[in-house]
Amino acid sequence: MKRLLAAAMLLLAGGTLHAQDLAKVCHATSSYDLTVQSDRLIFDRPAPAPTRVVLSHGTLQTDGQSVSLNDEDQDRLALFQQNLLALMPRVKAVAQHGIGLTMQAIHDESGGLNLDADTRAELDRRLTAQSTELRQRIASSQSTHDWHGDAADQYANQVIDDIAPLLASALGQQAVNAALSGDLQQAAELRDRASNLATGFQPRLQQRLQALRPEIQALCPDIQRLSELQEGIRASNGRPLNLVQIGQ
Repeated sequence: MKRLLAAAMLLLAGGTLHAQDLAKVCHATSSYDLTVQSDRLIFDRPAPAPTRVVLSHGTLQTDGQSVSLNDEDQDRLALFQQNLLALMPRVKAVAQHGIGLTMQAIHDESGGLNLDADTRAELDRRLTAQSTELRQRIASSQSTHDWHGDAADQYANQVIDDIAPLLASALGQQAVNAALSGDLQQAAELRDRASNLATGFQPRLQQRLQALRPEIQALCPDIQRLSELQEGIRASNGRPLNLVQIGQ
């Protein structure tokens, strides 16, 4: 759950994953990966046991063993599955909004760089391509395994590595033109601006992404509800499920 939401918050803040995820806002974490299939939810982790939990319409399996449940627990797990499935589109919607904010921020920042028409057209083309790829990736993802390791950072760096050189090159050409015209001070300022392009943009982007915080907060009651629905239900080894944990 935590990794899914962190991945869904794929907000490109200077090449690093933005910190606004459910662990920060809702204090919600999980030691499990989650895979959503048409008729079941699969939670898995390396350790400790249970390492694999399968929920399907009120039934429960842990590490390959069916767990006997009373009627109330069956109803609660069925509701857990239903609520989690209903939450997924809302999480992805927040992520999609974050991508829109990020791409718009890059576009707005570039507006003050006095770019030539060809550079601006190429920037728009690249932003559209990157946005489309990221949106499709989030829309199609059904598992936190899609976001293991540094996958999210790789996507962030991919956008930065694609856009920053284009803008830096344009500023560099402006600096050359200024130097050729005899304005050495402006040339130096343009070179400094080109070298500081990414670092100067990051804090302004983070500020803009604060607009997502209310949307993330709106998810918190539903995450809390998931935690409550699993309470008291135990795995085949007697341990609490703890599929979702709420901290202080």
